[in-house]
Amino acid sequence: MGSVNLRAYESCTLCPRKCGANRLAGELGVCGASSRVSVARAALHLWEEPPISGITGSGTVFFAHCPLHCVYCQNREISVRSIDSDANPWIDRAISSGELSDIFFDLQANGANNINLVTATHYLPEVVEAIERARSEGLAIPFLLNTSGYESMETLRALDGLIDIYLTDFKYADPALAQRYSRAADYPQVVKEALAEMVRQTGAPKYRDGGEDGELLVSGTVVRHLVLPGCFEDSLAIIDYLGAEYGSQIALSLMSQYMPLADSGEFPEIARRIDPHGYAALVARAEAMDFEECFIQDPSAAIEDYIPAFEGL
Repeated sequence: MGSVNLRAYESCTLCPRKCGANRLAGELGVCGASSRVSVARAALHLWEEPPISGITGSGTVFFAHCPLHCVYCQNREISVRSIDSDANPWIDRAISSGELSDIFFDLQANGANNINLVTATHYLPEVVEAIERARSEGLAIPFLLNTSGYESMETLRALDGLIDIYLTDFKYADPALAQRYSRAADYPQVVKEALAEMVRQTGAPKYRDGGEDGELLVSGTVVRHLVLPGCFEDSLAIIDYLGAEYGSQIALSLMSQYMPLADSGEFPEIARRIDPHGYAALVARAEAMDFEECFIQDPSAAIEDYIPAFEGL
């Protein structure tokens, strides 16, 4: 745990891509980001898992850009297209670590149950500084890292002691799928190593009584898996791995909200909704495991209403 020098941007290795871009000189990393911290949205969010959102909401801070660039990303407006300042003028406004810390306090004042940092680690120096400042000035709610799971060990170790909750994806067990849909054949190995570090840091999930908000998560790791069309065996392999390796040390969130994008013609095999019978079979498999909790979704979750509007600050 500790501050991360801005020189980390000079030859960037913050994510497993290790592209070496000199982001301090204005070069863009594989993620699409320079050293200018860009936030696409900061607001209460009601659509996370129940112990994270509760009733009043999770204080989400959506950062622009992403190292992974999944072809089916529902937040592609900020993860892929955020480089286009004509389409998204808010990306031209950089924020400081002090301003980021102020955002945390504003969200807490508005009733947030936690501070939810969405795809944040390519801005690690400012994120670490903002968390440390907020904690020193009395911020009282948990910090949550909402991540694709494609994280370097060095980055996660820099967050040790700063992040209370990891909300991480486990997208693929098969390197071929990871390469086709995210151009990251190393994803399965990276996510396994990253998840082990997350669970080591947080331990098993712990909760508090949130009154009307119900039980709220205060620490621990929640693993999300988005079920993709035609990838039943891969989903099954992920559930089996997580159950055998972690069981009650994690909560599992099995997501049915996949939506085919209008421009997904290059990938016809996923240009459709998931099979509800296949999803039900995966749910049955997961519920037979010893997970701390298993969150499932109704098929009605696969609608655009759950995608937030990204308008900047």
